Amino acid sequence: MSEKELNSYRLTSMEEPTDEMLSAIMKEAAAEATASTNKALTDYFAEISAMMQRKIAVL
Repeated sequence: MSEKELNSYRLTSMEEPTDEMLSAIMKEAAAEATASTNKALTDYFAEISAMMQRKIAVL
């Protein structure tokens, strides 16, 4: 299935998605969620590390 076909489908459409469409939509959503989570974790641990370094510098 082409990306154009996939992007033309809307979940609010009156027609049901094919199994192939639904699978592609779910894979894309999972990839975006994974990337978002990984970025949030990276940012979180970077901030914790920076806080630790500032605390060590004060001592």
